[in-house]
Amino acid sequence: MRLFVGLGNPGAKYAQNRHNIGFMAVDRIAADHGFAPWRGKFQGSLCEGVLAGEKVLLLKPETFMNLSGQSVGEAMRFYKLTAADITVFHDELDLAPGKCRAKTGGGHAGHNGLRSLHQHIGPDYNRVRLGIGHPGHKDRVAAYVLHDFARADQDWLDNLLRGISDGAAALASGDTGRFQNAVALRVAPPRSSTSPKSATTPAKPAAQTEAPAPDTRNPLQKLADRFR
Repeated sequence: MRLFVGLGNPGAKYAQNRHNIGFMAVDRIAADHGFAPWRGKFQGSLCEGVLAGEKVLLLKPETFMNLSGQSVGEAMRFYKLTAADITVFHDELDLAPGKCRAKTGGGHAGHNGLRSLHQHIGPDYNRVRLGIGHPGHKDRVAAYVLHDFARADQDWLDNLLRGISDGAAALASGDTGRFQNAVALRVAPPRSSTSPKSATTPAKPAAQTEAPAPDTRNPLQKLADRFR
C-alpha cells in the first residue's frame, strides 16, 4: 500500500495558490485514474484507487499547511505504514516553474508543511518537489506562495499535472526514473529532427547550363583567330 500526500491549504480561497500545487497533483491523479470519491478522514480528504496493481491512498490534509503532519501521522499509524510508503507532493521555491524532482529524505528547507511532517513522521519519506520559482527575496516568499498562479503559468502548470498523472503508476511501483521521464515528456517534449526550414522551404532547382555550340571552324580559321 502507498500513501500519496498532496500539501496545501483547504478552502476555495487557497485553491489556486502556488502553495496548493500538491493538492492539485493528487486531484489530477484521482480524476484521471478513476479513484473512489473523496471522503473526510484523518483531518483531511482521502480517496482510494489502484495504480500498477498497487493500492494507493491519496490524502489532502485539511489542518492547514503548518499542521500537515498531524493528518499524515494519523493515516500512517492507522494503516501501519512506514515513512518509506509515503510520497509527498509539495511546492518548491528552489526549482524553476514546471520542474519536477523526486527524492527521499532530506531537510525541510523552511517549508512549513515539511517541517510539520518531520515532527510527526520523521524525515525519511519520499518527496516530489514541484517547482514554482522564487520571488527573488525572502521577504516576498509568504505573499508569493499564497498568491494564485498567474494566467501565464497555466500552460506549464497543466502540462506538469498531466505528466504527474501519466507517471503516477511508475511512482507507485517505486520507479522514480520512469515517473520523471513521464513528466519531462509533457513539460518539455522532444523536438522533431526535421528542420522547420527544410520542411517548408522548397529546394532551389539546380542551375540550368546550355551546352556550347559546336565549333565549325576549319584549322586555318582557328589559327587565324588566335592572332586576332
